[in-house]
Amino acid sequence: MNVEVILTQDDPKLGRRGRVVKVSSGFAQNFLIPQGKAKLATASLLKNFEEEQKRREKEKAETLANARKTAQSISERSLTIEVKVGEGEKLYGAVTSHHIQEGLAKHGIVIDKRDVHLAEPIKKLGAYQIEIKVHPEVIAKLKVWVVAGGVSR
Repeated sequence: MNVEVILTQDDPKLGRRGRVVKVSSGFAQNFLIPQGKAKLATASLLKNFEEEQKRREKEKAETLANARKTAQSISERSLTIEVKVGEGEKLYGAVTSHHIQEGLAKHGIVIDKRDVHLAEPIKKLGAYQIEIKVHPEVIAKLKVWVVAGGVSR
């Protein structure tokens, strides 16, 4: 005899959390329910899970909209980083993701330095196009000018 259960955790074979699946009653009563991986599907539980899923979808959409707004704000800017240079315009040190994070923070944009994608630290003067991962689905492009100290662009 099969029963319907609602998964309370993701399961590689049965599916994602909140999904209603039919399983044998023995599997449900002896494994899934005692392990806390599922609950018997009742009308009230189904309603609660649907409401929770709608709430999560709404939060996800709001987060994505905010990420797109932040990405647009980043893409509309250019960042100038002044560095000390020696002979032959050779940089002392390098411009890293930390410098870019600090530069954006001065403009009120807070990001994690791990979200700044640099193939390697910048070691020359010039203009660079940097990708910043604002959200797993949203990547912003930032124009970064690396200039000698005292020069503005």
